[in-house]
Amino acid sequence: MPAPRPPAIQSCARLGGLLYLVIIVIGLLGESLIRGKLVVGGDPEATARAILAAEGLWRLGVGGQDLLLICAVGLTLVWYVLLRPVSQHLALAVVFFGLVSLAVESVGALHLHAVLTPLSGAAYLNTVEPRLLHLLAYQSIVAHAHAFGLALVFFGVECLIVGHLMRQSGYFPKAIGLLMQLAGVCYLVNSFAMVLYPPLQDLLFPVILLPSFIGESAFCLYLLIKGVNLPAWERRAAGGVPAA
Repeated sequence: MPAPRPPAIQSCARLGGLLYLVIIVIGLLGESLIRGKLVVGGDPEATARAILAAEGLWRLGVGGQDLLLICAVGLTLVWYVLLRPVSQHLALAVVFFGLVSLAVESVGALHLHAVLTPLSGAAYLNTVEPRLLHLLAYQSIVAHAHAFGLALVFFGVECLIVGHLMRQSGYFPKAIGLLMQLAGVCYLVNSFAMVLYPPLQDLLFPVILLPSFIGESAFCLYLLIKGVNLPAWERRAAGGVPAA
């Protein structure tokens, strides 16, 4: 398939920036203002009461997660289109790691959907002790967290490859490529710490979030404002040497 023409590639880049912005905003709001507000760590009963008291907010968060996944699929395609002039094989690797990450994250989203089921008050649940129903709902939240941690393993590798291709491209800033690779390392460290030594992950998470946020936000804003360096893109797409 031939490479897109320059005007089309700029539109593609800005679409990618818009999708990335939606993903970042939904991710931050879902984690801090919804799950961070309603989930009481280690207390299934308090968590159940909080979710039932703000069921509409919880449903909004679940719907937002679904929208995030749709946008992420589109962003994965955009990354392939933007980066394949550098290396089609590595750009395909970005797609493969991205889709596996999104598949695992979709399983996590399914667990978020399941949280309300034991709290629904359906007639068939009347014979089950309320504390057990609260525990089942809380376990779905824990399962989502573990699925998300696994998804970040694949996304972390994806960020490493994306950052490498950006640094080699000549039409993206090398500094942002390096920041994306740093984000990938942070995600990998966080996810493996969750498995190998959870107390360390609890300490690292707030610190690791900052460089990841900076790297991804920088790439998002660059795509929205600048797009790509068109002369360097044309040289690279034509098989020429990228600008230094």
